[in-house]
Amino acid sequence: MLLFDQNISFRIKKFLELTFPNSKHISDFGLINKTDKEIWDFAKLKEFIIVTFDADFYDFSIIWDHPPKIIWIRTQNQTTQNVYELFEKYQVAIKDFIADPAMACLEIMHRQ
Repeated sequence: MLLFDQNISFRIKKFLELTFPNSKHISDFGLINKTDKEIWDFAKLKEFIIVTFDADFYDFSIIWDHPPKIIWIRTQNQTTQNVYELFEKYQVAIKDFIADPAMACLEIMHRQ
């Protein structure tokens, strides 16, 4: 399951409910304004994949390995529509990443 970080709107769940069901936002668990480490630990415990714009989670994966896995959106903050379009564009790669236990981080980029 995907867990969206606070810099991504909670509205993304509605956009992705068919392609990535059971996706959650950190606000669903009272994790707004928690530290990245607290979110990391929660995601690890609950077996979520963190979706973020934040490079800190990538750094955590280097230090502590995975789980949790990270989908790192390598771009400036984007609108919910732009994030949705990225997930639709990279849907196959994301699903392959989710299924592969050896992969720790998937980087996806928004190109104009």
